Formats: sequence, C-alpha cells, structure tokens
Amino acid sequence: MEVDSAELSDRVAAEAYAAGAAGLEERASQLLIYAPENRADAVLRALRQCAGSAVGDPSLLEDVDWTSAWREGLTVVEISPRLAIRPSFLEHQGPVGQATLVVDPGQAFGTGGHASTRLALALLDELAPDEVAASEVLDVGSGTGVLALAALALGARRAVAHDLDPLAGEAIRANAAANGMSEHVLVFTGPLEAIGSRSFDVVLANMLRTELLPLLGSIASRTRPQGVSIFSGLLADEREEMEHSLARVGFRVEAARTESDAAGDCWLGLLTRREPIRASRRAGA
Repeated sequence: MEVDSAELSDRVAAEAYAAGAAGLEERASQLLIYAPENRADAVLRALRQCAGSAVGDPSLLEDVDWTSAWREGLTVVEISPRLAIRPSFLEHQGPVGQATLVVDPGQAFGTGGHASTRLALALLDELAPDEVAASEVLDVGSGTGVLALAALALGARRAVAHDLDPLAGEAIRANAAANGMSEHVLVFTGPLEAIGSRSFDVVLANMLRTELLPLLGSIASRTRPQGVSIFSGLLADEREEMEHSLARVGFRVEAARTESDAAGDCWLGLLTRREPIRASRRAGA
C-alpha cells in the first residue's frame, strides 16, 4: 500500500499487527504487510478502515519461514564507543568498554535501527556519565524497551518501561532477561497517570507528535526539576511547534539532532531539561 507520511506509516503498522499481521516491509513510499491466510481478511479490513483506497488488493505468497525471515536486513547498531545494539543471532566485538545490548524485534517494533530510535539513543549517550549514573529512568511508549535498557547499560540504577500495548510488555521482559537486567526494570502497561506522582531523573519518549502532545504535562510532572527528558519520533519540520509546546510545560531545549531515513523523512530528537520550580514571591517580600 502507498503511504505519504511517517505518521500514517506508524499508524498502519500498529493497526496491522493488532489485527494479526506477521510482518511488515517498508520500501520507499510503500508498505508491504504480510499476514497468515487465516488472518488476512481481518488485517485487510483494519487497513482499509485506517488508510482507505491506499490499500491494494492482497496476493497469496508462497510459504515463508517466518522464524528466519525476520532476520533479513537486521544489523548491529553502533551508537558510540560506549554503546551498541545487536540482534541475538549476530555477534559483535566492539571497542573495550563498549556495552552491547541484545534486542530482538517483535510486534512491539525493532532493535533500535530506526532513525528516531538512533536519535534518542545518541542523545542519551551524549549525557555526562555522572548524570546517567545511578539515575532513575522512565521510558514512555517503550516498545521493545531498547531505550530503558540502553539507559541501564550506560549506568542508570533503575528503569520503568511504560507502554499501553501488552505485546510491548512481553517484549520488554524478554529483552531485559536476555541482557540480565530483569531486576532493574519495572514493566508497566496502562495509562501514564497510573504511575502516580513518582518523578524521574531521566525521561525518554520516542513517539509521534500526535501521541506525545497529550502526554507532555504528565511527562513534565514526572521529570524532576533540572532533570532531563529526551523526545524523539518527531519530524524536523515540527521543531518550532514542539519547542513552544515544551516551553509551556517547563522544558528548555539543550540539544537537537536530525537524521533522515531511507524514505526521505527527516526525524528530530530533542534533549531538554526541566526548569526548576520557582516559589512565588509573597506580597510585600
């Protein structure tokens, strides 16, 4: 099917997987969605409700060994001399001292290879080591948990990985176990408000602007004064709007990165700091 925006692509992918799709491939402005024969009708209905006439007619493929086909195109993601991410079937020998995470993709998205995820990881890696060390981290819309696990690999003490999708919760637990981090990750499925009033030193959110904007107030209230929040999943032409929205809830932008993907979309990542809360002056003071 034809897709004309990154936002539509992500929404279509979510609807397809929810309806039973088994795989997805992005080629320029096209999405190829694969589903087992017994789920094809349900997936097709979901796609047409979501994208209308952009959905083409389905075709029957020869049997595919999905247990190995998902590996195609996956590589080691090198973030920096301090951090790399690899799928479980690839070996990687990085420089001395480099932390290498094992993260396998699933229906809760991938291993960190998408431009928006790389931006969030690079901004996290840019933080001073003593700012990450022993920190408490919240990963909002965690997917496979790659951002939460990366924060732990860089020295964070504990991470809360939050997502609305139960499939994401399963993927996070599996990836945390694969990296020996289960004791340091709390997986939470449900609305962000249910976490309560607890606040964090570092908050990570890799999600589309339309998903992020309604959560900005909640994210701000869960970021400690002078704490860091990293936002990705944004498009470069949304920067001005996002900076205004962030400023309204008390965030100051300290760094920005952009990266284009194979489809030509230019993604934006922002590293922000929450302004300290100033006590109001009493009359006559």
